[in-house]
Amino acid sequence: MQRAAILGCAGYAGQETLDRVLGHPGLELVALGSDSLAGQPAAALDPRLNGSLPAFTSNAEAARSGADVIFLCLDNDAAAAFQPPAGTVVVDLAGAHRLTDDAEADAWYGTAPGAWSYGLPELFPPQGPLIANPGCYATAALLALVPLAGSISGAVVDAKSGVSGAGKSLKTSSHAGSVLENLSPYAVGAHRHAPEIAQQLGMPVCFVPHLLPVRRGLLATCYVQTDADARALLEAAYAASPVVRVLPEGATPELVRVQGTDAAEIGIFTDGATGTTIVICALDNLGKGAAGQAVQNANLALGLDETAGLRLTGVPV
Repeated sequence: MQRAAILGCAGYAGQETLDRVLGHPGLELVALGSDSLAGQPAAALDPRLNGSLPAFTSNAEAARSGADVIFLCLDNDAAAAFQPPAGTVVVDLAGAHRLTDDAEADAWYGTAPGAWSYGLPELFPPQGPLIANPGCYATAALLALVPLAGSISGAVVDAKSGVSGAGKSLKTSSHAGSVLENLSPYAVGAHRHAPEIAQQLGMPVCFVPHLLPVRRGLLATCYVQTDADARALLEAAYAASPVVRVLPEGATPELVRVQGTDAAEIGIFTDGATGTTIVICALDNLGKGAAGQAVQNANLALGLDETAGLRLTGVPV
């Protein structure tokens, strides 16, 4: 068994990572880090967590637990300042280690701690022990677009995510009165995932995110002009993937099938009037867009089964 520690366990990404680790056949949880819950039992986070789990410690103490793998579920500044213990696999679910250009990292995150290996397993398998977990929007857009990158010169990405993507901290924009029965674009032309998508895709994108009045789930609709056979390229890219499913012709991705899972669905269409190729990707922003992908990356770095601990099937209807 490999030993695992989670820092920032009280947030949404931390809770989801905890859930994956508890169900993992090859990981033993040795430390729960949370500065807000330090000293309290695991049940303080969720009464269903029993006394066999370690009590919460500070994040600094959890980092010193001797774990083989550490999941950083911290805010960007705390993750950027983290000093990885020697010989430890560290998966950072925050953003500052994703951008390879220091000036760009500083412009978008206010800090430039240096890029770690970008870990989107189906397209960019992690290299080495320090892994930057992709952003949720970036994961969906890149899964849809990277297999087409050699045949396009740009893309428009219209994406929508559930409110849990904004994190657990209180914000006026996340209040029920602002979210329910509403659909709102935000950070238009100024979202941190845009340079991340452009970096990995190798070209600029027009990216607009929207907030959905649902708890979880993300859907990205990507528009490109290409003469290539998009379906053939995408099917070839994910033919062996246990995580990413390319749907049959005419089938559309839906949130309900990916919510609560670590899988992704892709649908491919062509607009007859303009010849525009439309690639749609749906995933759970807390699953394949965060915790599930972090565990998938950790599995690869530790030499474990890539899908160990992952949820890959939803509830059939």
